[in-house]
Amino acid sequence: MDLILWRHAQAEDMTLDATLSPQAQQQLDLTRSLTSKGEKQATRMALWLDRQLPEGCRILVSPARRCEQTAQALGRKYRLVPELAPGCTPGQMLAVAQWPTAKTPVLIIGHQPTLGQTIAQLLGMQESDCAVKKGALWWLRYRERESLVETVVVTVQSPEHI
Repeated sequence: MDLILWRHAQAEDMTLDATLSPQAQQQLDLTRSLTSKGEKQATRMALWLDRQLPEGCRILVSPARRCEQTAQALGRKYRLVPELAPGCTPGQMLAVAQWPTAKTPVLIIGHQPTLGQTIAQLLGMQESDCAVKKGALWWLRYRERESLVETVVVTVQSPEHI
């Protein structure tokens, strides 16, 4: 199974307002849009990714506006998944992806720190050891060979290096 984890591109900063409840702040966070730099990052990565994605790849996206805008740059059908909102856990992310048993590749567009924590978990690293830059992606593959199960890094790409 292939699992592609793509962090949303650069988004507007969030202005903290101490008068808002945590729920209201979370709702405000979900509405943040990409910056013009973020739009360029998403477009650059999407052009590369569109040539690489296998047919039948499921695209699952956090309901945050910045993630949906990142997905729209790819120009393919995608599904918004509430479980991928900011604050989801690596376990929730892997369950949504159906890792490692899904029959088709899965692309998830989501957030730090969950993406980095998920990658670290799959690669046997410390949870804090894996940072994912804005707009970057990690492509992982689950495979079994001679009764050995392993997670392989297929590629790591960032929009600045494409």
